[in-house]
Amino acid sequence: MESRTPLQTDDRLDSLQAWLAGLAPELGLDTGTLRPASSDASFRRYFRLNSGDGTAIVMDAPPCREDCGPFLHVGQRLRDAGLNVPRILAQNLEQGFLLLSDLGTRNYYQAVQDGLDDAALQQLYRPALHALVRMQQARCDDLPRYDVPDLGQELTLFREWYVEAHHGATLTPAEDAALKQLFADLAADNAAQPTVLVHRDYHSPNLMLPQEPGGQPGIIDFQDAVAGPITYDIASLVTDARTTWEEDQQLDWAIRYWEAARSAGLPIGNDFAEFHCAYEWMGLQRNLRILGVFVRLSQRDGKHHYLDHLPRVTGYVRQVASRYGRFRPLLRLLDRLEGVQPVNPLQPL
Repeated sequence: MESRTPLQTDDRLDSLQAWLAGLAPELGLDTGTLRPASSDASFRRYFRLNSGDGTAIVMDAPPCREDCGPFLHVGQRLRDAGLNVPRILAQNLEQGFLLLSDLGTRNYYQAVQDGLDDAALQQLYRPALHALVRMQQARCDDLPRYDVPDLGQELTLFREWYVEAHHGATLTPAEDAALKQLFADLAADNAAQPTVLVHRDYHSPNLMLPQEPGGQPGIIDFQDAVAGPITYDIASLVTDARTTWEEDQQLDWAIRYWEAARSAGLPIGNDFAEFHCAYEWMGLQRNLRILGVFVRLSQRDGKHHYLDHLPRVTGYVRQVASRYGRFRPLLRLLDRLEGVQPVNPLQPL
């Protein structure tokens, strides 16, 4: 997504332009065309500039805040698996600069927001499902483990930021005990799934439109990949925090993914009902985390547009929590936070 914001001079930008100037003759870079491309929820920022082959992308990742190493490492893993990820054209790890091939200016999110008929939508998302299956076959034994401690820690973001900071609420002793047990069970169940390479943000903003209809999507923002639960990324895709998918569409893509994963020999299991439950619980875990993260991005980092997505994410949380009796305490807490009259307000938590 290319930004129209003009360049704001700063020390890092001066250093970046000096580095690019040294590369210009070799790569055919037109440094005078440098302009903002996009930013993300981290301290990274991206620029685009014209080159001999069209355009290129520059990543600016301040070494004191970001490490380019995981981006390079995971990117190679994904390239080895035959996926469409940016190529490294030049690098300066000491300064935190990378020059990358450009996968395009439009992502899935923009295409969906502009409007797609069902045929065009399926033409985009079915290759993304197959790319996910291919990604899960990539080597991941040398990636950080995404296990019970990490999953449990992430759930504390829901309480700290969504419950306490956003709603200004304090849990009752009964709510506190119920949620601690519920979240411990949720983290343990999700961590027990088979382990594959997990992108962690495999959703519409990080999938770039293919160069030809029906082609592989470009995959970006993969530097936080881990070795973790096999259902994590399909849950990210079908309960996208920025795009609302109805349950019948979620189910269709989940079935297609499950069938493709089984055909590829991934450890997905032969019972779709069991898989469906596992991926819903994983989606619940992820969306509770996202509620906390989006509030934190607003209150701590001033990125208030993330709050626009809270109703959608809460809807996904309710969708799953209402289907399983053990998550009833969570539903009652959401009712209280949102000022909704509980179905049975006299029932003890």
